[in-house]
Amino acid sequence: MRILTTHAGSLPRPKALVALHVARSRGEAIDEAAFDAAGEAATLDIVRRQREAGVDIPSDGEQLREAFFLYVRRRMSGFGSGWIRPAQRELADYPEFAAARAAALKGREAVGLFQPPMAVGPVRHIAPEENLAEIAGFRAALDAAGPDAFADAFITAPSPGIVASAMKNAFYASDADYLEALGEALRVEYEAAIAHGFMLQIDAPDLALERHVGYADRPLGEFVAFVRQVVAVINRALRNVPRDRVRLHACWGNYESPHDRDVALKEILPAILEADVGAIMLPFGNPRHQHEIRVFRDLPLHPDQTLIAGVIDTCSAFVEHPEVVAERLERAAEAVGDPARIQAGTDCGFDTSAGMGRLTGDIVWAKLRTLRDGAEIASRRVG
Repeated sequence: MRILTTHAGSLPRPKALVALHVARSRGEAIDEAAFDAAGEAATLDIVRRQREAGVDIPSDGEQLREAFFLYVRRRMSGFGSGWIRPAQRELADYPEFAAARAAALKGREAVGLFQPPMAVGPVRHIAPEENLAEIAGFRAALDAAGPDAFADAFITAPSPGIVASAMKNAFYASDADYLEALGEALRVEYEAAIAHGFMLQIDAPDLALERHVGYADRPLGEFVAFVRQVVAVINRALRNVPRDRVRLHACWGNYESPHDRDVALKEILPAILEADVGAIMLPFGNPRHQHEIRVFRDLPLHPDQTLIAGVIDTCSAFVEHPEVVAERLERAAEAVGDPARIQAGTDCGFDTSAGMGRLTGDIVWAKLRTLRDGAEIASRRVG
């Protein structure tokens, strides 16, 4: 038995491509042909690097997207204007840290996520050709890597919940109606990924993150109800998709911070497990949530589900020792009860918004190599 390695999707983008993403996000005119060429080259390179690092199940690194959810404003109708999204709740408890963090981010050439557009009209997917072009570019890069380079491959798409939370409703009569519209719009991309032979990863940080953002001053029960509502919308959007080809990624936010306002996994996992997916991906590599792997002893996965355990911290420049990775995977195997039902992953993406990645490329690739090495050690021990 061998524990397969994967990650959460986004990978470092070349500086020139980041600059194009930033310019376009600001509404500046860019050379679209130059953007397409840069994106194609970056995708080829990112797939090659994943093969060299020993990743078993790669992505396209989201090279053609300015951010993991924000890109939908270009593929869907109905978005305009803008608003200022609330900051994470714990920052109010640490004003010195919040000021230092703001100073560090000031002037960085990156696509920001906290001044997104709003829904000001009917939301529909209007650019399936752009989605298909991204898929075709990824397929070409995989073909260039060779037929036996990888065990599988995945494409990401956001949860309707994170889009609804970050890109505020200013049109629909209710937030429930907005969620449903987003689910139908995103269904285009969910089904396209599967139709073209890829696994689908739904990125749903809203299922944990929103507790200390949009629901920071509301009862826990209201947040859990929101999680269940989002999962129900996701399930409807997946009605034509085979369960075993979908993985759901939830997290508490991919940013360095105290995270001491994060909701406990045991409070939200029952609702997350209602998702009609074959794999759940959660972060256990960071010091705030590493201990929560034990929750699966009391709240087990469904018999046909896999756990993709985050065993690499995406916010720390420490390159984990392979023995640390192996020990984390062994604990995951023990908690799930079957080593054949775990995979080795990262806590989150490495560049979820273009240019905002905490880590440099050399660190990222070192972390992915140690992910492979640790998975090999764990495979020998638990196999």
